[in-house]
Amino acid sequence: MALLCLVCGGGMSVALELDSHKLESEAASRYGAKGSARVGAWLQLLQADRAMAEADKLASINDFWNRNVAQADDQTVWGTADYWATPLEALGKGAGDCEDFVIGKYFSLIKLGVPTSKLRFVYVRARVGGPQSTEQVAHMVLGYYPAPEAMPLVLDSLVSGILPASQRRDLVPIFSFNAEGVYVDGKQAAPVDRIGRWRNLLQRMEREGIQQ
Repeated sequence: MALLCLVCGGGMSVALELDSHKLESEAASRYGAKGSARVGAWLQLLQADRAMAEADKLASINDFWNRNVAQADDQTVWGTADYWATPLEALGKGAGDCEDFVIGKYFSLIKLGVPTSKLRFVYVRARVGGPQSTEQVAHMVLGYYPAPEAMPLVLDSLVSGILPASQRRDLVPIFSFNAEGVYVDGKQAAPVDRIGRWRNLLQRMEREGIQQ
């Protein structure tokens, strides 16, 4: 299965409402000055980037999350094997795993007006050491589709630049999903609300001040 086969649909967009005061208050009380500063910088970025072209929004958001969150596994950060952090939690801690980067970038771009149909969480097997390596690890990236059936761009926490999927031969896609559903081999397989962690993530985000 090629990453380019995970075809997105129309141009539906989802409004994302942020309670900046609540987010900043939560960040300060839970994570102190450093965590609060990262959350504040994120909120400022979402204001500053509103008028940018879509390609510039991708570059800005990808760079922000890759610079402000350090790679760390869930056991180290949260004391559990698998945890999907909200944007507030990931920035508050300043550390997270691949899912946390994708979550942060996904909701940031939605807030900036990028349609959800252009964005996909993509589960992949990543070849450690490059495309010729035989060692693979489970990984997640954010796929951006500029148009239906177009070659997607890959936003990755392991690679600083945004590259077309055709140039990421170190990644083997498994399935993808977004707010509209789960996709396998380009076909919608199941509603996204069947993913328990997704439901839990949205509930925690709402309590923190981020609401769809």
